[in-house]
Amino acid sequence: EGKGKKRNPLHDFKKTGELMLIKVNKTLEVKTKLLNTTEQCAKRCSRSKGLSFTCKAFAYDRVTKRCHWLSFNSLTNGVRKKQDHAFDLYEKKDYVRNCIIGKGADYKGTISVTKSGIQCQAWNSMIPHEH
Repeated sequence: EGKGKKRNPLHDFKKTGELMLIKVNKTLEVKTKLLNTTEQCAKRCSRSKGLSFTCKAFAYDRVTKRCHWLSFNSLTNGVRKKQDHAFDLYEKKDYVRNCIIGKGADYKGTISVTKSGIQCQAWNSMIPHEH
């Protein structure tokens, strides 16, 4: 950013080495393609370019140099983790972080209760509090 430097697209992803996600739920989507670098995979996932779904993660096969874009991540129901030495898993931080940054407008995590255990108010609801 600035002065001609390009931002590394991998900064938006959390890397877990030697892990692959296996979909148990058959409706979840995956698309694969040969690509030389994880940066290329990350860039395409961030833009969801050429994908019929919102990319939430990708797994990169270091042996075959094949990128597997995923419509799910490790927190999605119907998915299981599998140790695999050929793969590195990259999950979009927006979908796996469980904290709110700023006002939370971009929050996509899974937390839906307060620290004290009270169910959170839906964003589209004005009850019990107005925004």
